[in-house]
Amino acid sequence: MKKRLAEEQIIGVLKEAEAGLKLAELCRKHGISEAIYYNWKAKFGGIEVRRDDGLRSAAPEGAGA
Repeated sequence: MKKRLAEEQIIGVLKEAEAGLKLAELCRKHGISEAIYYNWKAKFGGIEVRRDDGLRSAAPEGAGA
């Protein structure tokens, strides 16, 4: 199945939801189901977009392991 949105765009959708847009409106706007939204939130919820080198985790680099 072809992906409709790039990871950066998915993160943008998640940021819109965090900003207070109602989930039903958000899903309708982007043509996705609520199930897809929750899958994206589980997968990309802790990731931020950086302009210089793409994606990075929101967790500090020294944390874990």
